[in-house]
Amino acid sequence: MFNGKILWIGVLAFEIFLCSSAFAHTPLCSCYDNGDGTVTCEGGFSDGSSAAGVEMRVEDQNGKILIKGKMDADSEFSFDKPSGPYKVIFNAGEGHVVEIDGKEIVE
Repeated sequence: MFNGKILWIGVLAFEIFLCSSAFAHTPLCSCYDNGDGTVTCEGGFSDGSSAAGVEMRVEDQNGKILIKGKMDADSEFSFDKPSGPYKVIFNAGEGHVVEIDGKEIVE
């Protein structure tokens, strides 16, 4: 009987893990240089959910916040391109952060 309970608990734990994994969503964010001194980022989640309202930050190489805002209703965020090195941070909460180095953002 004791071994049966352990097996049952193990099966239950595995099913909970599978169910929670099915509902997990990975954050997605990509940015591109518009060629006019601005950058646009588009975001979302792997399950198709919107990123509207997700916090966006543009930081310099020392972590100083240069620009702060949120994704708009279309899950987009545009900003004036900084003159020096920078990175873009899509912050949808713990475990849902995407960081993009400004060197990777091209037309």
